[in-house]
Amino acid sequence: MATLKLAIGNKNYSSWSMRPWLALRANDIPFVETVIPLYTDNPADKQQILSFSRAGKVPVLVDGETTVWDSLAIIEYIAERYPEKKLWPDDAAARAHARSVCAEMHSGFVALRSECGMNLHRPVRAVALSTDAKANVARIEEIWRECRARYGANGPFLFGRFGAADAMYAPVVHRFRTYAIDVAPDTKAYMDTMMALPAFQEWTREGIAETLVIAKFEDA
Repeated sequence: MATLKLAIGNKNYSSWSMRPWLALRANDIPFVETVIPLYTDNPADKQQILSFSRAGKVPVLVDGETTVWDSLAIIEYIAERYPEKKLWPDDAAARAHARSVCAEMHSGFVALRSECGMNLHRPVRAVALSTDAKANVARIEEIWRECRARYGANGPFLFGRFGAADAMYAPVVHRFRTYAIDVAPDTKAYMDTMMALPAFQEWTREGIAETLVIAKFEDA
């Protein structure tokens, strides 16, 4: 069986890379990672990304002759490749709910992303959020609260056990923490659950240990 290969960006900054990496690591699925520095002036870095995918972006998953790019597409592939890991809920209605909140994360919350970029090096401190970013925060809290209310009896994550939805929202946990965003107690409880996850802690340690600084992400 071919070994999975995952090309990712800087762990300090690359929220999209974190998502499939966490889906793999938290479920004990073996893979070989390649970290490619992003936003450098080195043509070799860009060429290395292109060697994985002509889309020119990370993350990229390579499984033998199969190449999958885009975080959510990779998570879907992992779920099909390893059905026993149950990245999606067994129940059809719960599965549809999980896919919906993942898709909402994938395509939405632009204001929060732009105003609160993932940066594990950043000292914890608040910023003034726009009205749109505040609305994003409120919607994310609503999503988490509803998922926990419906499926919390099955475990401490959004749909009980750790799954695709948790992987997709994992970078938001860092954003809420790093930018000292005021959240409700139940939101904080879910954040604590995620931050206690060994795979989440591993990514965080390795991101903090990185020395590459991207100036344009250090202004906030």
